[in-house]
Amino acid sequence: MADGIGRTFLEQTKHHHLKRSDQMMGVRQPPLELPYDLEQPTVALPQPSTCPVHSIHVDQAIRQRRSVRQYADTPLSLVELAYLLWSTQGVREVMEGHATFRTVPSAGARHAFETYILANRIEGVAPGLYRYAALEHKLVETDLSPDIADQITAGCFGQRFVRTSAATFVWAAVPYRMTWRYGERGYRYLHLDAGHVCQNLYLSAEAIDCGVCAIAAFDDDRMDELLQLDEESAFTIYVATVGKKRP
Repeated sequence: MADGIGRTFLEQTKHHHLKRSDQMMGVRQPPLELPYDLEQPTVALPQPSTCPVHSIHVDQAIRQRRSVRQYADTPLSLVELAYLLWSTQGVREVMEGHATFRTVPSAGARHAFETYILANRIEGVAPGLYRYAALEHKLVETDLSPDIADQITAGCFGQRFVRTSAATFVWAAVPYRMTWRYGERGYRYLHLDAGHVCQNLYLSAEAIDCGVCAIAAFDDDRMDELLQLDEESAFTIYVATVGKKRP
């Protein structure tokens, strides 16, 4: 295999290269969720259990799952968005502030992601960029600029279905939440966890007649800037569009 950055990363994150993690050194763990300005407006989300979902066998959801890039003009209801957020990062239990058990698997229950939503067509929600506060199950306004959807689309190299989706999910990774326990190998786990999250979005979307398209092609620096991320502590890791399927 040719030498390169990827190969070096795989080699240097093998177990025999790892040093003692901060957890092993007795360093206090990072918070379970990034803080946010409590004065920022928020949107209360309905309980996901109130979402009218189709009874669909998991085998059927797997068989009919495919990437969808063209969507109907029909908006998502707020409860449907709440259901998708719960399906991908919903908190089932908080263990004494040390860990969360959620609806997706994560290495060591680290759950190192923050979810951002570009709301294009969500009933009762002003168009714009929001962050999902998973512990409180609510949306926090991040950027309601009139051109934020165009900017996010440009950050995804102009892929038009970002703009025409009902909503676009953008996941940011907080690496120290993972590397605190696993050291540099934790970066491997971040990318594995991203796959778990997005697959849950694909499968849960089938239950509400929605399609999804995962996106890995984006301008990392531009997306981090739009999400107002501190590049030292978080970075954009994955994107996915959602919308109602065309008849």
